[in-house]
Amino acid sequence: MAGDTPTHIVGCTGGGSNFAGLSFPFLREKLAGKINPQITAVEPASCPSLTRGVYAYDFGDTAGMTPLMKMHTLGHQFIPDPIHAGGLRYHGMAPLISHVYELGLMDAVAIPQTECFAGAVKFARSEGIVPAPEPTHAIAQAIRLANQAKETGEETVILTALCGHGHFDLAAYENFLAGNMVDESLSDERFAPALANLPQV
Repeated sequence: MAGDTPTHIVGCTGGGSNFAGLSFPFLREKLAGKINPQITAVEPASCPSLTRGVYAYDFGDTAGMTPLMKMHTLGHQFIPDPIHAGGLRYHGMAPLISHVYELGLMDAVAIPQTECFAGAVKFARSEGIVPAPEPTHAIAQAIRLANQAKETGEETVILTALCGHGHFDLAAYENFLAGNMVDESLSDERFAPALANLPQV
């Protein structure tokens, strides 16, 4: 509708449905050679299945009842920290997104929640919309890209999806503005037990 072609497409990713809905129509155009946007999945640093998980067969649920699917996973027994973006606290990534990532058609970045909420406050003050905690991850990456373009002078069109409002998450904003929000640092040892229990295929 705007008549612009995005140079960058960024979306928050937990399981991947929102991100796939945003990026896959453009991915088709990219594969056809019509456009060449940088496509980036943005995940929470506390649950980084794409950036720190393994590409393996795993269950889609903690009980191990689903069919096995090849995905980027932290292990179906991994329990993420209780971050405010509850919709992104999932151990694995959708098989389609995982495959596209393995093919090198997109990249991924993990961002801590304090940076996400800082971006969300800036977004709310400039746009008049309080975003839900989940899309704040994409907003934070969009701000990174905008600042980078500002430094280089490169013409940039950034597309993201605001997939929810934060009217029911005001306690999280209160927590952030009071300086009580923290970022947990995850060591590789934290993932080891769940990864050790991946199904043997």
